[in-house]
Amino acid sequence: MASIVHRELSAGAWRFFGPLLALGALLGAGFAAFVYMEVNGHHVSGMDNQVVWGLPHVFAVFLIVAASGALNVASVASVFGKAEYKPLAPLSAVVSLAVLAGGLAILAADLGRPDRLIVAMTHFNFKSIFALNMFLYSGFFAIVGVYLWFLLERRMHAYAAKAGLAAFLWRLILTTGTGSIFGFLVAREAYDSALLGPTFVIYSFAYGTAIFLIVALAAARWDGRALAQELTARLGRLLAIFTAAALYMTVVFHLTKLYVTRYHGVESFILAEGGVYPLMFWAGQILLGGVVPLVILYSPRTGGTRRGVLAAAALVVLGGLAQMYVTIIGAQAWPQPLFPGWQESSSFFDGQIHAYAPSVPEWFLGLGGFALTALVVAVGLKVLPLIPDSCIDSSSPPPTSPPARPR
Repeated sequence: MASIVHRELSAGAWRFFGPLLALGALLGAGFAAFVYMEVNGHHVSGMDNQVVWGLPHVFAVFLIVAASGALNVASVASVFGKAEYKPLAPLSAVVSLAVLAGGLAILAADLGRPDRLIVAMTHFNFKSIFALNMFLYSGFFAIVGVYLWFLLERRMHAYAAKAGLAAFLWRLILTTGTGSIFGFLVAREAYDSALLGPTFVIYSFAYGTAIFLIVALAAARWDGRALAQELTARLGRLLAIFTAAALYMTVVFHLTKLYVTRYHGVESFILAEGGVYPLMFWAGQILLGGVVPLVILYSPRTGGTRRGVLAAAALVVLGGLAQMYVTIIGAQAWPQPLFPGWQESSSFFDGQIHAYAPSVPEWFLGLGGFALTALVVAVGLKVLPLIPDSCIDSSSPPPTSPPARPR
């Protein structure tokens, strides 16, 4: 990377701090929502003792899964030797760290009693997948942080490929662990599948690439220039491959469930009779998050354009949120089979389909995590040389400041 020139974001004071103020206001609203639920209790949200993971968990798990995939571009460059992606590798690493920070911030705020995290970090039950994920998340920060240092420091470039390989392997393990949180929950019929580990890995590739594309295109525009058309089209094709793979894994997962007779009830609920959940599955995850982006990316008119790629990436993100909503909340809405083969009823709502409607504080808490992610990326763009001149359209006017730094 010695011949690659990177520079910091050159946006002026008002153009830089204006969006930051808006993001800060959204982050403040998220913090206020956290305080409100913390003081009054989670009963003020749409969650109850049946649906214990609500909308904030949807946002949090989506960001945690996408954090792994946001490192795709850096991994393709360092691990698979694709030189055309190397200029964007530092930005890919920063986006990955920022996305994980946003997801974990939501998770910590949504669990209630965040001070109990000290207990979780000092007392471990190694039979619990949740305890193992504590190591996976902290290890990801450490490994990707070192990898970013090697990418930005010229003296350490010789070790960047090895650090990139370590980050690549670690992120596969991390996302498998996140998917296994659900796959190991045998009490929930919608989960209870070893396929959820690799399925979440494929989902991460699609969601993370989509978020990175949005950030890369927005950063170039914020800098007053445009990402190179050829590179944009190449990244769009990469997104299309991952989106198609995500659709494939979704089909395999549900066909596997339908093959087992005892899962027919929950599959019918998710796919056909569950009200909002089939709507979000077919219209959100499959159509808007899968089919439409593939049509856009493979269309001769829109596939290689910046607007087309940006629209496809945004739809993949929306489809990913719909997928997480169906996966996390839909599975809890379906009653647990306490006595298989029998019907249950009690004053504790056993055997009943559970209703859930997210509250306003839950929305702000989830969106606050996205705001934190965007703030971290924005500050990173301003203080670190992350924007490569070699990836900018030659017709774009060069910025007047700051000066370029060879890397």
